[in-house]
Amino acid sequence: MDEEALLKQFAAQFAHGPDDADDTDAAAAAQGADSTANQVADDADQSPATFDTQQFLNGLDAIFDRHTAATEAGPYLEQAMVDAENAGDEAGLLTVLNETMGFYRSQGRHKENQWIVQRALELAARMGLTTGTSEAWATTLINCATSMRAAKQYDQAEDLYHQAQSVCRHSLAPTDRRLAALHNNLSMLYSETNRPDKAELELREALRIIEASSVNPDADIDVSSSHTNLALTLLTEHKLEDAHWHAAKALEIYRTGHLEHSAHYASALAGFAQVCFAERRYADAVTGYRHALAVIEECYGKDTDYWRITADNLRQAEEAAAQAGVTVDNAGVAGDAGALPQSGSRLPNSPAQGKTGANAASSPSTVSVSTGSAGAAEAVSACPVSGLKLARAFWTQMGKPMIAAKYPQYAGRIAAGLVGHGSECYGFDDAYSQDHDFGPRFCLWLTDEDYAAIGEQLEVDYEALPRKFSVDAQGRVTFEAHARSDASGAFPSAGAGSTVIPDAANAPTPGTATHDTATAESGAASSDVAEAMTTPIDAPLSPVTPRAQGANRRDGVFRIGDFFESITGYHTAPAQTAPHEWLMLQESTLAAATNGEVFADPTGLFSKTRQGFKNMPDGVRLALISKRLGMIAQAGQYNLPRSLKRGDGAAAWLSIHEFVQATASLVFLVNVPMVVGYMPYYKWQFAALRKLSGSMFALLPNVGEQLETVMRLSSAACYGGAGFGEGGKGAAPAIEKINDIVEQIAVDIVKELKREHLTTSGETFLEWQRPYVEDHIASDDPVLKSL
Repeated sequence: MDEEALLKQFAAQFAHGPDDADDTDAAAAAQGADSTANQVADDADQSPATFDTQQFLNGLDAIFDRHTAATEAGPYLEQAMVDAENAGDEAGLLTVLNETMGFYRSQGRHKENQWIVQRALELAARMGLTTGTSEAWATTLINCATSMRAAKQYDQAEDLYHQAQSVCRHSLAPTDRRLAALHNNLSMLYSETNRPDKAELELREALRIIEASSVNPDADIDVSSSHTNLALTLLTEHKLEDAHWHAAKALEIYRTGHLEHSAHYASALAGFAQVCFAERRYADAVTGYRHALAVIEECYGKDTDYWRITADNLRQAEEAAAQAGVTVDNAGVAGDAGALPQSGSRLPNSPAQGKTGANAASSPSTVSVSTGSAGAAEAVSACPVSGLKLARAFWTQMGKPMIAAKYPQYAGRIAAGLVGHGSECYGFDDAYSQDHDFGPRFCLWLTDEDYAAIGEQLEVDYEALPRKFSVDAQGRVTFEAHARSDASGAFPSAGAGSTVIPDAANAPTPGTATHDTATAESGAASSDVAEAMTTPIDAPLSPVTPRAQGANRRDGVFRIGDFFESITGYHTAPAQTAPHEWLMLQESTLAAATNGEVFADPTGLFSKTRQGFKNMPDGVRLALISKRLGMIAQAGQYNLPRSLKRGDGAAAWLSIHEFVQATASLVFLVNVPMVVGYMPYYKWQFAALRKLSGSMFALLPNVGEQLETVMRLSSAACYGGAGFGEGGKGAAPAIEKINDIVEQIAVDIVKELKREHLTTSGETFLEWQRPYVEDHIASDDPVLKSL
């Protein structure tokens, strides 16, 4: 019953928003839904003249209204996709894809949603939406991001959310509910990545927007949903009284509006139950979860993540009630919710106020470090957190307050983050990465005008920031200027001038079914780590190498255009109509320009510029796929076996190298750089490929492991195995295995090309697939076509 599990129940709250369609007879809408859902496949080739988007939405509403989504919505959406595509209605198809993302997300069908997210982004790019600020593009970005977040692909989700923010600033009115949905879903991401302070801010903004846009906030489902989400976030911050008020307010809204049969009512019930559990009001918690289960079963059925999670939460609440000797009435499970406590009821002492256990009695131990120049041996033990996490903490605790104090008139114009060269920008740094150019750092990006006004002085102030910090046993970072507030070891809240960045992998999770026990156990479990970290270390982190100084510096203050030019040679991304310029940019260069994290971007200008480099024209992407197919065929399918037959191990080894490079690049290109980023330079190529392959949304997910097997066997195949102790077996078994893997990869690639409708050929010698792929390049520019 932890926060992460419970938050899944709210993942689809804005997937099916308030009904803004014009009034339609419900029976007619239902009839339209049934007739569309039951069309036979034989009719699919008879393309409808038009696709009626409004009729599609009305039919979908009818399915939800009669609570048959679990069995009818899937076939209905799938048929609607076919109808829209056959009609050639790209806008209608995009609407269907957006609705499908929401439904699949609500059903926990994250693997299937992979194709929908991918297809929606590709369709939006084909429609030319990605370079504009249309509402359709904003909505699509939000839905894609939320689908990625629900699938725990947090880096990609956060990037898509930030893109959506940039678009929404220009495309939506200040009271548009889609803005509230964006804030709401961003808050979920922050909650699930242990940034509750940011989550709370996003939720309060969402609530403000929804209340301002509502005709009657006291009977508005979306207002109630925001209260529930805010209650859960406040619960993780141990603000129990506020959490109780917002959770109870959510239920009050459902009762006032007589909305108890809405599917979202389950979220409010479960949210209140979670708060009651934290307050040790086990009877109320059990009652809330039982009501929630009944609503979920009615609206979605039992075969969903929502039902299973809530059922498990109910089981734990019942066990806690039994252990506490509390009797819970089993009657009225699906009846009136009036038995639940009302808004404004008095609270007992919260567990946080009467906390016992190991963590209550002792302070977390810390490691204290500062930056400067030192050798690799010192660096390995100096900092136990990643560079990006350290950078975010440095910005939040030191950089942002400095700007607010010294440059208040520019605070709403300066972007901050960490992007560019350096292992930590890719998120792949480790202890061995800290022997050079490592320490608290971030970038500040200014417009040319602002840089001329304050750039030089801001750089001086940035360099003067204190860089000594501590990391406690739970991986939380705090800088020297933000001391702990009391002997209990608790850090000051954000309101007191400090922000603590918890480590999602190590920090104990509050709000579980065994709250006090879990707290005590987490303290005991980390005792070995704490003991090993009790001696403060006050040593420099690592030296700054010449390649990271001067014009090549990796942090500090930059003009936006100069920053990107230093990496790519361009102030802004090449035009979509300049494919020759895109083809001159290496994928690793584009990876360096688009990696990392943006911590703040008030104007959206930096993110927009960065997004330009992510938005590779589809014609260029297809041209590169064609080139990679050619190299895979030439190096892997043709020259590699011939070189091995000749006994030319060196030529064979180089053929393997070219084959591996081309295949790895193709995997990133097929997965679309807009979604997964670009393949980085050789050092982190396979780290990135493993991360991509581990995603449930990955296309060609097995290729990375197959390529590593090819490289492992290359010594035996090319030189008889001397390098791996396989000389006694000879080269033949390794050669056979490598040839089999190369051909299997080719088969998998052809299957993927067919799935994307990029080919109709089953030919597995990939050179012959190139014309089929290039037929889909819309541009006539000869630079995009092979000879």
